[in-house]
Amino acid sequence: MFTGDQEKVRKVNRSLILNTLRLHAPVSRAQVANITGLTRGTVSNIVNSLIEDGLVFEDQLQDSKVGRPSILLRLRPDGGAVIGVEIGVDFISVLLTNFVAEPLWETRVKTYPSQSQTDIIHQAEAYIEQALDIAKEQTLRPLGIGVGLPGLVNVRQGNLIMAPNLHWTNVPLRLMWNQRFRLPIYIDNEANLSTLGEYYFGVARNTDNFIYLSSDIGLGGGVMIDGRLFRGANGYGGEIGHIQRDLQGEECACGRIGCWETLVGPRAVLRRVKHELNVKQDTQLLEACSGDLCNLTFEMIVQFALEGNAICRQAMEDVAVNLGVGIADLVNIFNPQMIVIGGAFIAGKDILYSIIEKTILSNALSPSVENLQIKFSERTAEACVLGAVAVVLDDILRELAIN
Repeated sequence: MFTGDQEKVRKVNRSLILNTLRLHAPVSRAQVANITGLTRGTVSNIVNSLIEDGLVFEDQLQDSKVGRPSILLRLRPDGGAVIGVEIGVDFISVLLTNFVAEPLWETRVKTYPSQSQTDIIHQAEAYIEQALDIAKEQTLRPLGIGVGLPGLVNVRQGNLIMAPNLHWTNVPLRLMWNQRFRLPIYIDNEANLSTLGEYYFGVARNTDNFIYLSSDIGLGGGVMIDGRLFRGANGYGGEIGHIQRDLQGEECACGRIGCWETLVGPRAVLRRVKHELNVKQDTQLLEACSGDLCNLTFEMIVQFALEGNAICRQAMEDVAVNLGVGIADLVNIFNPQMIVIGGAFIAGKDILYSIIEKTILSNALSPSVENLQIKFSERTAEACVLGAVAVVLDDILRELAIN
């Protein structure tokens, strides 16, 4: 075997062992060998190098009634620091974690339409600098920065191609931040990173085939196939919010008519309720928004719907049906084990769940829904920024370089 081939095999085995420790630690060398199928000698050599590199440590002796106790292996929490960033339509979120994704510091701040693209990027940079300072204080070496953005991202180049709801186009963020921070930078669509966050830390932990859906402004989605994010030929796969569902519908932020996100997102709920209030009076709702419908929020509608307000509840139920019909199509195409629903939908899950489930079962092919699970995310607002941490760890633990 050529030297280059040997090095490649070693890297694959190294990442296999690291990922095994992520999933199964604490484990002994013998258990790692059994799980990975590698020889004990190979495992021992690689583990020793990982210990020297400060990524793995030997833990306490395992209690054993037969034979010698085994030394257990774990990933070192102080093996490094990872920074996750999400730039949303109206916020910036930054999370600093250690090598096992334990949070060390985080912040989430609101942004405003009056702020320019440059202002928002500089603001994010300031918080990243703050996170790096904290990592330095704790003597943790920074391993990389993951960034989630609400739009089409060229993952290989690290460029934001277009973000309709931010009104940004052609932003070479990886290049900009590589030059500024001198660290590996991982840029991806926020829904993809939320999907990865659910896979690593959420309700879909280690579920190899699932679809993630989330709506805060638009509708984002991510598809996990055989434990890998589906990105398509050029990295733009998963833009399920822009499936055209109503040729006579509302104009989408992308410029097309009747995209799925115009039927199911918070804006769709607000639009439905406001339309009804223009037709019929509802004293409760009008008083809640001080007589000005511009003050009405999605959160208010969800709360009124839960309390039994007929207009709000009907709007939520209509959205649930439109969600279920679209999800049924995705189930027919991908045959996932699980559908995970996150973002703003979580607040209305008590209304949405049964309708979505019933609609999926009524519209999807029967074999495709066998053993299908439908779950709401437990990560609420932090799914993407956790996914931004996960994409850095994913590259380190599995050697899946996306540069």
